[in-house]
Amino acid sequence: MSLLNVFDIAGSGMSAQTVRMNTVSSNIANAESVSSNTDQTYRAREPIFKAQLQAAMSGQPFDFSAKQLDMGGGVQVQGIVESDAPLQMRYEPHHPMADDNGYVSYPNVNVVEEMANMISASRAFQTNVDVMSSAKTMMQQVLSLGR
Repeated sequence: MSLLNVFDIAGSGMSAQTVRMNTVSSNIANAESVSSNTDQTYRAREPIFKAQLQAAMSGQPFDFSAKQLDMGGGVQVQGIVESDAPLQMRYEPHHPMADDNGYVSYPNVNVVEEMANMISASRAFQTNVDVMSSAKTMMQQVLSLGR
């Protein structure tokens, strides 16, 4: 695998973690938004990632041959889906957004889980930055061998 492919792969990982961080931010920002209608209540969102091995996409088995190792890989964001966890229904009859039965619909966002996702995304992003930094250092050392 060429060192230049490392930058593409790490860059795709950084982009994916950025999308993950944005969805976590949106979830946390809307954690306490309310609605009287369950259809209009915010639902937690989660990104779906897909590994990008070129050999897997071409239908060939991956056998770690030199040719297939040069094909590279990375990660792609397939999309963002809404969580199917149940909404939080709270009995608050004096709330202005309460329905006819006195219940208010709150999002299905678990703030503790979202904070854990945020830390995980941040560390994965930093790991990809470290990979790029190491590849840059190796390339500089290879160039200095010719002196």
